[in-house]
Amino acid sequence: MVAPTPPEAERLAAVRAALPALAAGIYLNTGSVGPLPAETAAAMADIAEYELTTGRSHADYFDETLQRMAEARAAVAAVLTADVDDIALTHATTDGMNMGVWSIDWRAGDKAVTTTLEHPGGVGPLYRLRDRLGIELAFVDVAAAGDDEALLAAFEAAIDDRTRAVVISHVLWATGTVLPVAAIAEIAHAREAIVVVDGAQSAGAIPVDLAATGADVYAISAQKWLLGPEGMGALAIGPGARERVSPTFAGWFSFAESDSAGTARPWPTARRFESSGYHRPSVVGMARSIGWLSMFVGLDWVYERGGSMAARAADRLAAIPGVEVLTPRDRMATIATFRIAGWTPEAALDELGARVFAVARTIPLVDAIRICVGFFSSEDELERLAGAVELLAAHTPETLPSRRRLTILDGP
Repeated sequence: MVAPTPPEAERLAAVRAALPALAAGIYLNTGSVGPLPAETAAAMADIAEYELTTGRSHADYFDETLQRMAEARAAVAAVLTADVDDIALTHATTDGMNMGVWSIDWRAGDKAVTTTLEHPGGVGPLYRLRDRLGIELAFVDVAAAGDDEALLAAFEAAIDDRTRAVVISHVLWATGTVLPVAAIAEIAHAREAIVVVDGAQSAGAIPVDLAATGADVYAISAQKWLLGPEGMGALAIGPGARERVSPTFAGWFSFAESDSAGTARPWPTARRFESSGYHRPSVVGMARSIGWLSMFVGLDWVYERGGSMAARAADRLAAIPGVEVLTPRDRMATIATFRIAGWTPEAALDELGARVFAVARTIPLVDAIRICVGFFSSEDELERLAGAVELLAAHTPETLPSRRRLTILDGP
């Protein structure tokens, strides 16, 4: 018999109780690092304790580690609606983006197309290729394109027969805009370009189907919307791209067993992109967090509630005079980026942190504040944030009413 789904308020309370960091403030920075489930922290602590008291060098423990890595790959595959053979473990999205970009057989005169609002982890390797090989970089101005139709037209104009790769985000880290990756991939593939996608702000925030995105390479992080530990991530290689991309290194995990002649054979799957040196507690933590989201919380609820709460926050902020929301309402995921007239993002965020304990960040690239709204966010928290923004928008830094201050007195 399947247990009935608890009422919304009861379900939210249980989820929030399992995420202790939510008690420290209004948690709005999952796009950088998400709150760690208590269950994940406990599992990681157990492994760390075992390593301390029993050691790490026994062959049985190594075999156990390989099994835990397999579980982590399987967990990622479920989130990306992919086959487990498509998945390789990495240490971060930036790690995966570098692997994807450098896996292409570049030649002088080749071209790469990206956008003006990509994360440094995605465009960094492109700049390096430009400096080393002289490839051409073309930037599509995402902010100037008012809708998907205009954006696709810009990509159509930028991608030509010299284009070897299109490097884009599924969800832009700076504005939270969801890009039409499948349509962009169709344009790229028509010219035989490889599509490398930064999925740091999408995996765990919105539904992802690897095949449907059209991505050849899709990189994600564990610590953001998947609520896992830092220092872990994953790389998905689309089946159609396995013969077109190859790692630029040959780590221990790049090879399967030796053949009859004693020659090490490369894995025929995405595992050939794996290196070594994985922190074992973090491997377990990544799998446990994804399992917690999938089985305890439920991914459908994660996506539905996260999206609806983010839309609620964006609508509330947009209704405040003096507030400009940069995130397009019809193309948003779980991130909202905004500006307050008369305030620098740094000064405004400092006030929001002091007045309502909002934990968010500024994005210098667009000179704005970014909030990341999770499925665990409450209506009360978002209203308290909006109320504080409303107060700031009605004043300048000079006219803002003083806030209560807590003075800590020295002891005798």
